[in-house]
Amino acid sequence: MARAIDHIVHAVHDLDAAADLYRRLGFQVGARNTHPRDWGTQNHVIQLPGVYIELLAMADATEMAPHSPRFFSFGAFNRDFLKRGQGPSMLVLEGRGAPDVETFRAAGIGDFDLYEFQREGRRPDDTTVKLAFALAFASNKLAPDTGFFSILHRHPENFWNPVFQKHPNTATAIAGVVLVADNPSDHRAFLEAFAGPRGLVSGSSGISIKTHHGEIQVMRPGVFLDRFGTEPPTMERGARLAAIRFAFRDLDAATEQVKTAATISSSRMGYIALGPDNALGATLMFERI
Repeated sequence: MARAIDHIVHAVHDLDAAADLYRRLGFQVGARNTHPRDWGTQNHVIQLPGVYIELLAMADATEMAPHSPRFFSFGAFNRDFLKRGQGPSMLVLEGRGAPDVETFRAAGIGDFDLYEFQREGRRPDDTTVKLAFALAFASNKLAPDTGFFSILHRHPENFWNPVFQKHPNTATAIAGVVLVADNPSDHRAFLEAFAGPRGLVSGSSGISIKTHHGEIQVMRPGVFLDRFGTEPPTMERGARLAAIRFAFRDLDAATEQVKTAATISSSRMGYIALGPDNALGATLMFERI
């Protein structure tokens, strides 16, 4: 099985508005967190078992570190992404820390030093806990507007919490993430190096790889539009993250919740979709388990 999805970054201009939208869609949204000063970013986390969505916006960028040789600037990447628009900006997989740096370097998909940081987190009872992470960045030259890295949770017992994973809309998992590309097969070598070669499947609609925490798909824009009924992002600079797929125990209940918060862009048997105009630059898929 391929390396599992850890989280997807949904970059937005207004963090309060993003948190409010996800809450109205029926998700439990965590407290606001501040990243290291050299990132200049802040977030809210939406946890599901073993995987999460990171709502991300800029904060105080006065000390943001620029990109430099062997240093990938998380803050600068998302700052530049947000200058072009909102939406899913980064795909993050479960990591091993330093070994991933060497794996990515040997595969020719990254020559960046390991980045480590820590911050405080809060439990449901409002007590603080220590969190620490090790990030290994990768780069796909055919997708410069999509960030890729793996993450090792140094204190996973302090980060993951079943209390945070219960959502009024009955969401139970991330079913997958979808990228769009003019020629999906061009991204096969990168995905095999980044996620692992096991389980990658090619077909007429594109390529896909299943992980323990959701499927990674790459498909052509026309296939995306036909399948989901929403417009894919523009791709002047290369492949882009386009959709986040959520799985629900009770899709009917989730649909009623969504109707109170936003206009449904498409509805087909087994799922509904919010398009980028209604979901801050992302297509959000609500699917039956």
